[in-house]
Amino acid sequence: MSTYDDASPFPISPRARGLRDAVKAFMRERILPAEALFNEQVAKGPDPWAAPPILEELKREARAAGLWNLFLPDAEHGAGLTNLEYASIAEETGRVFWAPEVFNCNAPDTGNMEVLHRYGTPAQKAQWLAPLLAGEIRSCFAMTEPAVASSDATNIETRIRRDGDHYVIDGRKWWTTGAMSRRCRIAILMGKTDPTAAKHLQQSMILVPMDAPGVKVVRPLRTLGFDEPGHGHAEVVFDGVRVPAGNMLLGEGRGFEIAQGRLGPGRIHHCMRLIGVAERALEAMCARAKARVAFGKALADQGVVRQQIALSRVEIDQARLLVMNAAHLMDLRGNKAARAEIAMIKVVAPRMAQAVLDRAIQVHGGGGLCDDHFLGYAFTGARILRLADGPDEVHLESIAKLELRRAV
Repeated sequence: MSTYDDASPFPISPRARGLRDAVKAFMRERILPAEALFNEQVAKGPDPWAAPPILEELKREARAAGLWNLFLPDAEHGAGLTNLEYASIAEETGRVFWAPEVFNCNAPDTGNMEVLHRYGTPAQKAQWLAPLLAGEIRSCFAMTEPAVASSDATNIETRIRRDGDHYVIDGRKWWTTGAMSRRCRIAILMGKTDPTAAKHLQQSMILVPMDAPGVKVVRPLRTLGFDEPGHGHAEVVFDGVRVPAGNMLLGEGRGFEIAQGRLGPGRIHHCMRLIGVAERALEAMCARAKARVAFGKALADQGVVRQQIALSRVEIDQARLLVMNAAHLMDLRGNKAARAEIAMIKVVAPRMAQAVLDRAIQVHGGGGLCDDHFLGYAFTGARILRLADGPDEVHLESIAKLELRRAV
């Protein structure tokens, strides 16, 4: 189903539609047929976080086809698309968990590139943004900490202390997405520069090269039994790490300001990718239901299965319309004005994807539980996103506060 045609309440430009269709064709013709080879090369590679050759091959093809950095609204370095226009592309890439990297549109690099593009100095952009845009290196985002409830980022304890022409960083992070990649060269780290300042002015973001003395990747963190091949999550210690003062982003005390600019578009991307994988799960559910016979008739003729299919279609389309509305409002009024809508989709999309994937697993029977199908790993990814970029409870609290303010 497509809701991005000229009859849609949220139409997109012919150029954006052309890019979406090109990505859709690339997914169908090159990426989906390469899934088994990707998994085989990861299994035979030196470790799960080394880039398999097929990934690099597909990246070269996508870049040559002009399907590169499509997430970035800047026309000079990206495709110049609106949030709404890119949402349609993100949905297509969400069908395969590693596909976004083929187009250099994968988290956390997209968010980190947006931060550098928006807030970086010319020197920071030259050193780190340029190779990220070229897909030559990868990055990670170090915010969450094991010792505190990081859903409230004011709890963060990592210290960033000024020492002459340098900053010294001490702290422990985990769920540092991207840190396990063998190509990860730079971290954007959030920590406290002034614990005595106002609550939301204590935190700053700073660039930390991963090869700086004192940076230690302690261990990978598996997610519900999966390694997240290609990038992975890690626990990372920063022990007396010294970086030049010029590595500070935007200025001391502006960490929350940067975070708000970073997370809005990223949440749209996550939610649309979830819709893409849910669409694929529904397609797989329907195919399985037509092919399997139980108790004398096809599963597709069983009333309970038909209900699961119908509910999945309803829920996917509801979620898509919510996400499109949020993206449209972001384009029209800005991220801050759309904060309620962004919070809503961050709650709705992962829950919807979990529900659809769970139904698809059930229709596949025992096969749905094993790696013969993509469903188990996809279900794990949907569950992760009920915590990543803020847990459901935080977003629900934000929605409730805004709703109560409107009440007479």
